[in-house]
Amino acid sequence: MSGLFRRLFAPRWQHPDPGVRRQAIARLDPARDDHRRALERLAADTDPAVRTAALARLEDPEGLIALLDDEARSPELERRLTALVCGKEGQLELSARVAMVGRLSDTALLEAIALEGDNQQLRLAAIERLQDEAALVRQACDNGIAAVRHAAAARVDSDAGLSRLVREAKRDRQVMRQARERLNRRRADAAELAAARERRESLVQALERHAGAPWEPLYAGRLRHLMREWQQLEDTPDASLERRYHDACLRCRKVVEDHEAQQRANAAAHRHREDAQQASESLVEALEESLEALERSETLGAQDIDSLRAQKRLLAHRWQELADHHVTDETLRRRYDAALGRFEAIGGAWVRLTQRAGELERALEDDDKERLQGLLTAIDWPGDLAPTPLLLRTRQRLENSPATTSASAEGLAEHFEEQLDELERLLERGAFKPASRLYQHLRQLAERIDATRFRPLEARFKRLGARLAELRDWRGFVAGPKREQLVAGIEALADDEASVEGALDRRHRQLVKEWKSLGDAAANREQSARFRAASNRIHERLAAWRARLDAERDNNLATRIALCEQLETLLDHPAQQADPDALREIRDRARDQWRRASPVPREQAEAVGRRFGVIRHRLQALIDQRAREIAEAKRELIEEARQLPGDESPATRRAEQAKALQRRWRELGRAPKGEEQALWREFRGLCDTIFASREAARDDRVRRARERMDAMQALIDRMDSWQPAQPADAAQLARAIDEAAALEPLPGGRRSEGMRRRWSGIVRARRERLERLAVAKQVEEWQAVRTLLEEHLEADAARLEGGEAREVALPKALTLGDDMSRAHARRNAARQETTSADTVEERLARVRVHLSLLAVGSVSQRDEPLRLAIQVERLNDNLGRESSRAEEVRGVLAELLAIGPVPPAIWEREVGELDHMLERLSRLPPP
Repeated sequence: MSGLFRRLFAPRWQHPDPGVRRQAIARLDPARDDHRRALERLAADTDPAVRTAALARLEDPEGLIALLDDEARSPELERRLTALVCGKEGQLELSARVAMVGRLSDTALLEAIALEGDNQQLRLAAIERLQDEAALVRQACDNGIAAVRHAAAARVDSDAGLSRLVREAKRDRQVMRQARERLNRRRADAAELAAARERRESLVQALERHAGAPWEPLYAGRLRHLMREWQQLEDTPDASLERRYHDACLRCRKVVEDHEAQQRANAAAHRHREDAQQASESLVEALEESLEALERSETLGAQDIDSLRAQKRLLAHRWQELADHHVTDETLRRRYDAALGRFEAIGGAWVRLTQRAGELERALEDDDKERLQGLLTAIDWPGDLAPTPLLLRTRQRLENSPATTSASAEGLAEHFEEQLDELERLLERGAFKPASRLYQHLRQLAERIDATRFRPLEARFKRLGARLAELRDWRGFVAGPKREQLVAGIEALADDEASVEGALDRRHRQLVKEWKSLGDAAANREQSARFRAASNRIHERLAAWRARLDAERDNNLATRIALCEQLETLLDHPAQQADPDALREIRDRARDQWRRASPVPREQAEAVGRRFGVIRHRLQALIDQRAREIAEAKRELIEEARQLPGDESPATRRAEQAKALQRRWRELGRAPKGEEQALWREFRGLCDTIFASREAARDDRVRRARERMDAMQALIDRMDSWQPAQPADAAQLARAIDEAAALEPLPGGRRSEGMRRRWSGIVRARRERLERLAVAKQVEEWQAVRTLLEEHLEADAARLEGGEAREVALPKALTLGDDMSRAHARRNAARQETTSADTVEERLARVRVHLSLLAVGSVSQRDEPLRLAIQVERLNDNLGRESSRAEEVRGVLAELLAIGPVPPAIWEREVGELDHMLERLSRLPPP
């Protein structure tokens, strides 16, 4: 019973019966909130009639908009809301409805408002809120207001939407044209953007290939060219492409910087070689000066020989170090070898003298001149070398003269005075050792000078001797603490067990060198014994290390000898086209390997070093020879490049030839240093000139192509806005076609293809209109012939009724062409003959079908056999020539004029269809 009570006492608008609910709607007042809510619930009722009745009572669009959810949405709600907003129903003001549209977002509702709104402003507001491009395209094609169509078309922005507008906007040619222009512009922009992107991609790929290529003279210039082309592009690259570009640029710059660093290293090595050359020259000069000083002295002693030997060892060690690191000049090496030869000659003579000194002494005591002469011959003392005191006495004994080797006593005194000047200069410089040796020599020389000549020089000689003694005392005063320091240092070094062998040996050698440099200054036996004992302890500690070092030196020596043998094999059999860069690399690697194979035994170091120096000199000579050959080949390339600008071939062909020359340039290798840069600058200047002419020609072609494109676009726009008004306008169309043909060929691309398609469409449309105009003109001219045709029809009717065959005269005011005149004559002649009505009817039917084909393009099913026959005749008549549609219409009309005699009944039956066809043919297409 509870359900029954609910049904009995529930409001009628909630009744289960839809009819009752629909009747209850009339009693609901929308002004009351409860009734309005009930109406809103009924607006979502399951029965369509109830929904329609409820929505009819609701006139507030705001409330209805709130019902536009997915659950309560219904077609009736959309129709009611559309009617209210569009102003078809309700009393809302326009401003309120426009504001309401500005808050809507439902696409279907907005589209309906844009199509059905009662005001242009309302429709434009709906268009502004539309976001669906398909809906905008429909509005641009189907809306009844031009401003709304244009506003909708302006908001279509995709290629697909613009393509749809071009195809479907038949109602508004402006919309179609604007859409076509925007689409072509977008496609041209897209093509240009794609071309620019493709150009950037090709530039990045070229940079990446360039980054992986080895350095060559064109490397930096090509990098600058690629970077300049990238910067000249106006579009904005994407992030990944720009990142690839910067990475490739960094790698290219690294190659350039590595080459520059290599150049700086080569320059530094060149400076080092020059320094080594100067140092080597200084060593040779020092050795030559020592030998010359030894030869210029009056007598020669053991101290002089020991000093010369010590100097030779130091110079030879330093010379070998320089020769290990740098190639020595051949002239300087010959000077060094000559100086060594002189030293060996002096050393050999000294050894022979030392071996026979005892025999010389005994022969002098025995006064055996024959033995003395034999001993002098065996010693073979060099003639340009100063003799020793023993040799001097021997020579004096053999000559039986107390004279010295000087020419006279006067000359000996002058020489003594010159030596005193040299002694004074040495004392002023503080050179104790040379001064001490010179002083001893002067003492011996003083014994041989005559007393009367020595007396003026004696005071000065004693004074300089006192200064020498003072200098000796001062050295002893300074050398005493130094000796104590050296003894303490070497003893501490000997007690240091933690020292590394190499550092221990270097420090030991330094201490021994400093000890020897003191000479005999402040020397005492105790300090010498302590120093020697500590030195011996160090030698014992370093014995095993030196043994390992000797083995390492032997291995290094074997490595150096093997290296020399390999290089000699290479130089004995060089390749005919040996690359100087490869030879330079071999030279540098051999030098590095030679340096790593160090040290070597001192006894063999000089010989193997001299051998390696000769090899390096030969290798450098081979490198220079190949580099000179390459330089000559590059000069020939420069001459070929110099001939290219005067060639009459196209600039692109000259540029390709220049690129081929550049490839040949890179394959040749490098010319001698200094000459390579000069040759490259000249060659690059010539290539830049050729490439500049190519760029100028390319820019000129691009400019001409752009001008042709602009002229073609202007021609297309002009012909698009032009419509022929009479058949004589065909001449203007022919001139435009000739002008377009003169602008060909257009540059490739989507824009050119689009322009060609548009131009073809315009020409086709204009030709079709001209053909229609020509046909209309023929129909118009036919109207003037109708009076003549009427007279023929009257004459035909009279003849068919049994009257006389009257000949129709041509009116004087009527001027006919030849074909029409012949047709007129044939009509008069046909009236004289007897022709069946069926034949005339068939001929009229053929004319009618023919005109139907020309006007409509199709015929009825009953006329299908005639259509086939006419088509065959048209094909046969048009063989070898192409007749226009206007000519064909004129021929059909001439045939119509020639048919006769025509019975009035048949003519009445056919004339209506014929006039209809002629009317269709006379219609002109819209402009």
